[in-house]
Order: sequence, then C-alpha cells, then structure tokens
Amino acid sequence: MKMTCKLSALTLSLIGLCSFASSALAKGSDLDTVVQNGARHVMQEYAVPGLVIAVSANGKQHFYSFGVASKASKEPVTPDTLFEVGSVSKLFTATLATYAQAQGKLSLSDTVGKHEPELEGTPFGKVTLAHLATHTAGGFPLQLPDSVQDERQLMDYLKRWKPAYPMGTQRSYANPSIGMLGVIAAKSLNLPFTQAMEQQLFPALGLHNTYYTVPASKMTLYAQGYDKQDAPVRLNSGVLGNEAYGVKTSARDLIHFTELNLGQGETSPQIRKALADTHTGYFRVGPMTQDLIWEQYPYPVELKSLLEGNSNNMAYENNDAIALNPPLAPQQAVWVNKTGSTGGFGAYAVFVPAKQKSIVILANKNYPNDARVKLAYEVLKALD
Repeated sequence: MKMTCKLSALTLSLIGLCSFASSALAKGSDLDTVVQNGARHVMQEYAVPGLVIAVSANGKQHFYSFGVASKASKEPVTPDTLFEVGSVSKLFTATLATYAQAQGKLSLSDTVGKHEPELEGTPFGKVTLAHLATHTAGGFPLQLPDSVQDERQLMDYLKRWKPAYPMGTQRSYANPSIGMLGVIAAKSLNLPFTQAMEQQLFPALGLHNTYYTVPASKMTLYAQGYDKQDAPVRLNSGVLGNEAYGVKTSARDLIHFTELNLGQGETSPQIRKALADTHTGYFRVGPMTQDLIWEQYPYPVELKSLLEGNSNNMAYENNDAIALNPPLAPQQAVWVNKTGSTGGFGAYAVFVPAKQKSIVILANKNYPNDARVKLAYEVLKALD
C-alpha cells in the first residue's frame, strides 16, 4: 500500500536545496525528527550535496529527499534521482544466479569449470558458484589488476589464479569472483550479462528506473557524484565492473526491491524463490552470517555488531569463515544489509523480515559506512 502526502519544506543548513516528502506520517513524528536530524548531521559532517532516504514500514513507503543532485544545476534530489550504488549491485548479480537456478539453468553447487570449459582443470575451475557468491573462493584481490582490460586477458588471469588458502575457509571481499558469477549466470540464460539483467531480471523485479548505462532520456535524473576533494566524478566501469558495482538506480526502485525481499508485492514464483535463496546463510564471519552477498545479523542487533560487520576490516582484510552445514535457511528475526560505494556515491540497504521494515539511503558522495549504519539504525529504531 502506498500513500502520499506532502509535508512542509524544511530549511536546513545544508549545501543547496533541501526538500522533504513523506507518506502517511504525522507531522512532527518521531520518525520525521530522527530522519531530519540524521540527514542534517551526515550532510554537514561529510559535505554530502544530496541524500535520499526511503523507508518501508508494513508495506507503506516514506521518502525523504535532501539537497541537490548536482551542485552545478542545483537540481533537487527526488525519490527518482538515479544514484550509483556500487556493491549493492552485487545483490542483483546474486539474484540473477538464483533466478537462473530457479529455472534449472544452473546450480550453485556447480563448479566454474562446468560453465566455463576453458577453465576446466584449473584451480579457479574447481571453485563452486556458491563460493563466488560468498567471497570464499580462496582469495582474490578486491579489484582485478590494471593489466586486465578485456575478456581474453581476464581468462588468462583466471587460468593463472591460484588460491591463497583453501576454498571456504576465509572470506576475502572481492569484485572478480562475484563478477564471474554474473558472467556465468547470464551465460546459462544464453544472454550477455547486461541484457540478462535489463531485459529479464529487472523487469521481473518490477524495476523500471534501474540501469547499467543510463539512457539519454534519463540523464537528467542521473545525480552528479563528488569525490573526497568535492570534484565531480562518475563511474568508469572496467572489466566485470557492471557485474560487481555498475548499477544506477533510484530510491523508489531500491526500496521496492527491499520490499520484495520482505516477501511483499506481486511477483512470479521463480522470482520469489530466487530472492529467498539469496537469504540462505553459508558462513559465519565475525558478528554476521554471509548469505549470497547479503549479510545478516540476529535481530534485535546491537549497533556495535553492525559497525564491526560493515567495517573496513571486513572489506579489505581476510576474515575466518566458518561454514554452516547445512546452510542456514532464510530467517525472519534478522537484520539483513549491504553497503555499496563508488568514487562519488554511497549507498546502504537494509531489511528486517520479522518487523516488515526496510530502509535505503543513497548519497552523491562516498562517506563512511559507519555513518550510514548509524543513520539507518536510528531511523529503523524509531519505527519500533
């Protein structure tokens, strides 16, 4: 159920224009106050030009838009502004794989070599698709080497790859492994990756404002990102970039995606199963359980656990991974989240099945994960 009503504009000491809209909320409510104060703090502390927060509570959507999509044009942020979401893109890649599995095109227990015969017999060819989707393949760098500039060079790199430790024993957050999951999933559907996503998965998910390459007709919606020096910047995607971090989407589309993950909305049985399968827990890593890209925590959860699980240590260091045998079936009393960043954007998505609530925070600046987590935590706490 979606209800909309306009609330008065707020004057905040922020960069540029601040606009504010919500649905079915009483003026001056606790949620409004928490969102306003939280947005003000983040934008002032980290010089964020534009921010949008989307909240879903029991099927009702609430949108809060602050600041500008571009400092040059002064165009205000709206729920339909397109933001780069960085590694939140990996969620869609994992969902493509489970969607292909739901159609019988592949199994997450398959090895890479089964789908990429050129890699059969190599160490990488022995890695399972589930390990690609859980950052436990055996050790990849966060990014591909600069020397890998095309598909031929990628295959040569993967042929030479050797695991740093046994598969399934360490979690090392990496783009190449999830990138190859996307390649394989799309190949099983007989389509190139971007076509599989934009022609099959996104429409099946009801995402109508989500892209890898923003169409010319939508460029006015595409926010300008800003780097740490406040210089304008946008993503220049390389090999496996689309598969790992290439999505541009809106708060309206992304909050809808979290609602689907809550089991809400109308969709096909195959999509419903594909989404549920991404919530399966495969490894215990520190305070969190590694699902298929999603990361979950028992709910209620302490803020310190979320900060630890979304820390730089988790992103840039190897961490012990304890396999769950059998894997943990999708849970209700959990906080499920994913952060994402590019050079000029920062994103965070959370859903809590037991409470039927979710939040999406999108910004046109890459600011610390800690700030995103704290803001989301306070906003969702206001709904309890």
